Amino acid sequence: MDKLERLIANTQEVVTIEELKTALQKPTPKAYIGFEPSGVVHLGWKICTNKIKDFLACGFDFTVLLADWHAYINDKLGGDLEKIKLCGRYMQDCFAAMGVDTSKVRFVYASEYVNDAKYWELVLKTAKATSVARVKRAMDIMGRGEEEAEKDLSKLFYPAMQVSDIFYLQLDVAYGGTDQRHAHMLARDVAKKIGRTAPVAIHTPLLTSLQADGRMNPIEAKMSKSKPETMISIHDPPELVKKKLSKAYCPEKQIEGNPVLEVCKFVIFPDLAGKPFLIERPEKFGGNLQFGTYQELETAFAAGLHPLDLKNATAQHINIILEPVHRFFETHPENLQKMKTAEILQ
Repeated sequence: MDKLERLIANTQEVVTIEELKTALQKPTPKAYIGFEPSGVVHLGWKICTNKIKDFLACGFDFTVLLADWHAYINDKLGGDLEKIKLCGRYMQDCFAAMGVDTSKVRFVYASEYVNDAKYWELVLKTAKATSVARVKRAMDIMGRGEEEAEKDLSKLFYPAMQVSDIFYLQLDVAYGGTDQRHAHMLARDVAKKIGRTAPVAIHTPLLTSLQADGRMNPIEAKMSKSKPETMISIHDPPELVKKKLSKAYCPEKQIEGNPVLEVCKFVIFPDLAGKPFLIERPEKFGGNLQFGTYQELETAFAAGLHPLDLKNATAQHINIILEPVHRFFETHPENLQKMKTAEILQ
């Protein structure tokens, strides 16, 4: 697999592939992903940590923006910047726990550059190059509706700040989940107007809530730490993972909108690295099954593989993925314990 194929693998959208080819011709292209430090990390992070590993393997200078001031604007953790920064340090631990070589990643807090006049110059230029209506449409990047800006003006600054982050960090590629698309497209539009290079936008799927029924808007239905019973925390013990999977929405033979199959497709199979997906079951129920590709598993489920067999196997594979994460925090407990002491995590 060449660099382009690796970067495109398991993505939902690349805007544009030709521009990505051009970026790859640079000796050290630059890419980033931004996060609001705001609470517990869940299984959906496995998608982005795998993609960060792809960027590093392809020679990118990769930045993780820990957007503390953005989290403050978005009312995360009660707007307590100390708690937000603590959560940022915990998130750095999570990247390491999930196998990212953090010595090769640059972690930057927004608070490190908000005192730079050049950053606010970019914010103002971005604001001049767009409309209030366009900014409001981009507010779903915050998980907020347009009406919330009527009560809190700072929320209108957020999309312009996120676009300016991209320009300030001089990025070739803006990477994120599909919920970040509006901001990345805004950055591409604004770039043309203010003489900046438009970033390539790469988007990976969002994991669906375990109890989403397939009819919700994908962004509204995403796995979220605000609903712990519908998501898998990276700290969940094996028995809790199995319990949550047992209650997951997984109608017989249904492929579309099936969160259990999504976990298999976007989290488990990329991690198997060619090893088979194993379903263990008694001989009286047909015996063990092995699947070499996700497509084989999907075909078998559509043909009648029992949802409980799929759920049990998915739980087993998730627990294998989470085992090294749990070991990491056993030997690096400091920030996790501080998160619990601060009552950010249970």
